[in-house]
Amino acid sequence: MRPPFFLVSGVLLGAAFSLHAAPVLPHIFGDHMVLQSGMADPVWGTASPGEKVEVKFAGQDKTATADATGRWEVKLDPLTASATAGEMTVSAPSGTVTFTDVLVGETWLCSGQSNMEKPLGEQKGQKPTLNAVDDIKAANFPTIRLFKVPKTKAAAPAADVQGQWQVCTPQAVDGSKFSAAGYFFGRKLNQQLGVPVGLIDSTWGGTRIELWTPAGAFAKEKSLADLAEAAKTPGAKAEGVVPSVLYNGQIAPLAPYAIKGVIWYQGESNLMDVNDSATYPDKMVALLHGWRSTWGEDFPFYYVLIAPHLYHVVRSAQVASPEAEPVFWEAQASFLKREAKTGMIVTTDLVDNLLDIHPRDKKTVGERLANWALNKNYNRTDLPLYGPVFKSMKIEGTKAIITFDHAEGLKTKDQKAPNWFTIAGKNGIIYPAQAIINGETVEVSSPHVSKPAIIRFAWDEGAQPNLFNKDGLPALPFRSNVPSR
Repeated sequence: MRPPFFLVSGVLLGAAFSLHAAPVLPHIFGDHMVLQSGMADPVWGTASPGEKVEVKFAGQDKTATADATGRWEVKLDPLTASATAGEMTVSAPSGTVTFTDVLVGETWLCSGQSNMEKPLGEQKGQKPTLNAVDDIKAANFPTIRLFKVPKTKAAAPAADVQGQWQVCTPQAVDGSKFSAAGYFFGRKLNQQLGVPVGLIDSTWGGTRIELWTPAGAFAKEKSLADLAEAAKTPGAKAEGVVPSVLYNGQIAPLAPYAIKGVIWYQGESNLMDVNDSATYPDKMVALLHGWRSTWGEDFPFYYVLIAPHLYHVVRSAQVASPEAEPVFWEAQASFLKREAKTGMIVTTDLVDNLLDIHPRDKKTVGERLANWALNKNYNRTDLPLYGPVFKSMKIEGTKAIITFDHAEGLKTKDQKAPNWFTIAGKNGIIYPAQAIINGETVEVSSPHVSKPAIIRFAWDEGAQPNLFNKDGLPALPFRSNVPSR
């Protein structure tokens, strides 16, 4: 068992510093780990001040000298993906640490709240994912490796996390309660790319985005001034939460371990706790910029539009209107226009019970996220990413003609007329609409509206619309009168 890290006056110290033992590395380094291919992987830790540390792996030999605080770091030359088990040695005059069964491939961080945390099998208060028993039995993937970060809050950025890398087996997946969405994401990458995949699960159910955001990142968004001020004082609250405590405990200690990118599934708590649709995109920007700054890498970030759920029925004290979630969807979707190297999946077709905030189909969630990574980062441009997305509206007599991007092969999943369209005139009175597909457009009308002015689609928390494109991906909810942001 390796000794722990300690923070003393903000300085990273390991037991090696005081005991003059072998070099100490954070727990993110260990047997069975996956190093990121194609990048200069950092390897770091502590030793006695002034001590020379030597790192050997895959024919490389890198050295560094521990500084006055005992910290040292080397960077490996970019590595080629390999499923051949390697050995890393980290040595100094005081001793040697050896890590075995080390692979090189693609490593991704999976983070968010309970819908990312949700495991394949049983979890208190939740139903298992669809086909959980068979999926767990089949989870034998020697070149997929799993690292589960324990739930940890910290007042300041921590130096280390507990946890260990595990080879993906049924016992590892089930025993660690590993993220189902993360697992299916990694499984598809592993199968499609034929290279090792490392997955880091850092999640906590029922948590808001502010908890995952670095303290210094709030100040860059004017709307987050209260959070920025609170983040300056450990334990201080803003909007009812202590910001940054999960970033400090569960994200900061992972950096700068080389990762390819991040998948993110979060938002339900922000909708319920503060209904902050107006500022949520700013909070996403703060989180992403903060994480990228922490790693010093402009990595991709792919996320999930939260699923339909009857919030105003199940959680009426927190969400009063069935339109609150669509407004939040709109906020989530607006983030795409602000940040490069991001992607979003829609989940309106993946809900088996609208009263359950935890949809059970996490396989499709993970695989849709994987399509983004495969398409944008691994040259699999044949894989589809988007369902139909509202582009424009024009009025022809009593009809509104809706044009979409990504509308090739526009169709309904059940061969019925498109549903969940509503229409209003200038008076704003909303009526159910009749909708007809005409090529790659949808014609929308109502006998109650002679001159359409507003069209809404799937503008309800319970909407599970039937409009898809040829790739089998659902249309994104929209309203034609989008308020300016």
